[in-house]
Amino acid sequence: MTRLDTFLSALERGLRSLAGGTVAARPNPGTDVESSLTDDERRHAAGLMRVNHCGEVCAQALYEGQSLTARAADVQQALETAAEEERDHLAWCRERLAELDSRPSVLEPFFYVASYATGAAAGLLGDRVSLGFVEATEDQVGQHLEDHLGRLPDGDGKSRAILEAVRADELRHGDQARLAGATVFPGPVKAAMRLASRVMTGATYRL
Repeated sequence: MTRLDTFLSALERGLRSLAGGTVAARPNPGTDVESSLTDDERRHAAGLMRVNHCGEVCAQALYEGQSLTARAADVQQALETAAEEERDHLAWCRERLAELDSRPSVLEPFFYVASYATGAAAGLLGDRVSLGFVEATEDQVGQHLEDHLGRLPDGDGKSRAILEAVRADELRHGDQARLAGATVFPGPVKAAMRLASRVMTGATYRL
C-alpha cells in the first residue's frame, strides 16, 4: 500500500476504535473468571479500566503513526503486528468497562490524535529511534500495569485476568524492540514521557 493508503486505513481503524467498533481477534482472558464487587469497588475498578482503555487507544495510535513513517519493511510489519494486538487489548478493556456499567474517557479523541502525531514524529527520526520509543513506552506501561494490578479490588478477577494478559503482550513488545536495535533513550526523555503518562492517567480516571 502507499503511504496514503496506510494513513486512510489507520484513520478508519482509529474512528472505529473511538466509536467502540473494535473486535478482538483473541478471546477475552476474563470471560470465564468470576468477580464479586461492592458498588465502591466497582466504581474504582471502572476508573482503573477507563485509564487502561485510554492507554490502549494511545498505544494503537502510537503504533499506527510509527508504522506510517517507518522506513524498513520489517520494522513497519512489526509495528503493524503490535498494533493488531493493541486492538485486542482495546476491545477487552471496553468489554470490561461495559460489564462494570461504565464508559470510556471523553478525552480519548484528543489523546488519540496526540499519540498518532507523536508516533509519526518518532518514525520520522529513524527506525532505531522509533523502536527506542516503543521500548521506553512499553517499559512504562509495564510499570503502570503492575501498579494497577496492585490497586484492583481483590474480588475483581475479570479485570485482573485482562491486565495480566495485556502486560505479557506489552513486555514482549518492549523486548522485541530492544532485540531489533532500539535506541536507548536518556533519563530526561523517559522522565518527560512519565510526566505525560501521569497527565493522561490522572485525567481519564474520572473523565
